[in-house]
Amino acid sequence: MPTSTRPKAVITHERGATSSVERALRVLRVMSEGGSVRLTDIASAADLDKATALRLLDVMAREGFVKRDAQSKQFTLGPELTVLGAAALRRFDPRPLARPSLMRLAGVFQDTVVLSIRSGVESLCIDVEEGTYPIRANYLTVGSRRPLGVGAGSLALLAAMPDDEREAALETLSGQLERYPRITPALLRERIDQARERGYAVLLDVVVERMGGIGVAILDPEGRPVAALSIASLNDRILTRETALAHALLHEATVCQVRWAEATRAHRRPASPLKETSR
Repeated sequence: MPTSTRPKAVITHERGATSSVERALRVLRVMSEGGSVRLTDIASAADLDKATALRLLDVMAREGFVKRDAQSKQFTLGPELTVLGAAALRRFDPRPLARPSLMRLAGVFQDTVVLSIRSGVESLCIDVEEGTYPIRANYLTVGSRRPLGVGAGSLALLAAMPDDEREAALETLSGQLERYPRITPALLRERIDQARERGYAVLLDVVVERMGGIGVAILDPEGRPVAALSIASLNDRILTRETALAHALLHEATVCQVRWAEATRAHRRPASPLKETSR
């Protein structure tokens, strides 16, 4: 993704109350899509002036959380974040649970399959499996963030949220859709109603022209949406195969839910006490 198109960081606090920690976290969130990023683009997307952004980046570079290329002067994520990410994933990583489903869906339908999770009022792409169809939806990469409702998987997450949480999210989202002029609060509510009725979400020709997606939510044992599976493709390839795509996605979501429940139980199960051995 070109750096100039990176979305603004989601800001839910008053500007005057912003701490240095909050500013630094906004910078890291902007950089989460990976790749090299210019200072100008980081500052713009994080809603900071360049001097403040550079000061934060210099501190994070000294601590190993970002790196700066000596020639291009662009910034990338540093090794310390890899350590933190690995530590977080040791607690619970949903990707291995869903990867077989991504591979099966991409193999059958030959289109791009995406695994997303919710992060506040955004959806975060955490895994992608590309199909073999020549025209591919390559605008979603691991680390891509979008407001909830922007994209089929993101819409499926929003539709599956409890009513009160979804309403609160929609209130927040109303001011964050300027980059997607075809997506209005009214359109979102209409598509949410359709998704809740059908059990899957469809969004065509509103994020990327002539492209769209179909997605389903993956629920935890309490019935809350924890992730979404979606297929991105040309509009015609979705419309002409909608029933087959929906059935396959719903099946794979159920498979993921079973594996998720098993993994959750295993994670919560206390370790067996060590038996004292005689000497």
